[in-house]
Amino acid sequence: MAKEKKLKILIPKGKIFHSVAKLLQETNLIKEINERSYFPVCSDPEIEAKLMKPQNISQLIEIGSHDLGFTGYDWIVETAARVEEIMDLDFDRVNIVSAAPGTVTKEELKSRKIIVASEYENISRAYLNKENFNYIFLRTYGATEAFPPEDADLIIDNTATGQTLKENGLKIIDVLFTSSTRLIAHPASLQDPWKKEKIEEIVMLITSVLQARERVMLEMNVPADRLEEIVKILPCMRSPTVSTLFNEQGYAVKVAVLKKEATRLIPLLKKLGATDILEYEFRKVVI
Repeated sequence: MAKEKKLKILIPKGKIFHSVAKLLQETNLIKEINERSYFPVCSDPEIEAKLMKPQNISQLIEIGSHDLGFTGYDWIVETAARVEEIMDLDFDRVNIVSAAPGTVTKEELKSRKIIVASEYENISRAYLNKENFNYIFLRTYGATEAFPPEDADLIIDNTATGQTLKENGLKIIDVLFTSSTRLIAHPASLQDPWKKEKIEEIVMLITSVLQARERVMLEMNVPADRLEEIVKILPCMRSPTVSTLFNEQGYAVKVAVLKKEATRLIPLLKKLGATDILEYEFRKVVI
């Protein structure tokens, strides 16, 4: 009997869990998911999902124990994993920075031997060596911002707003790079026709949800003598849908627009004579 085919996906625990979990539930690929269970319930019997720490995901994808996974770009860089990046989801953006107590300058740190604390050993050493720091490296396991000034002179950490650093009396010395959540794949999985097709289907569903989050549908009634003027101002994915109202008393117009455009458009449409204007959200948009 032939072995049942499975596409194995890794989902990150921790800070980036919620945005990824919400996305997968909106695609309907995942029925049940929470951080207390390592094995989410998948809607598709050909998909098998598991929760792991994002620090481990890129290496697990690299060695091929799983086909597809979500992790931060910072951990792809840190592990130097040979994986195929499928897409940048742009979730949970953070800057990877070096930071020190507020009164300390970069020049002063370079003038002596310092202790550097970070979860990112490879990223840290590459930066410190490039900048010619004389240092001792101390690996941390969370709460890196608590180390200075007693236990470290400089830290290398991730920050979204810099607020936590400020609250701990730290200032940013350098921004190393920006990280966000990426969808990655095992290169060999993309060479397998069945897995490649499955991955492409998943990417299409994810893209449709992300597109839908950015857009709303506007629906309105338009007098016949104002139709051309109103259609001209409507931005849309292709062209608006126009149908004749009962008794030919004008037209019903439907158009998909970016959310940020809807606030500007609705008052303008009203001024131009549109009535019964409705705005509603999509679940998926496939372009």
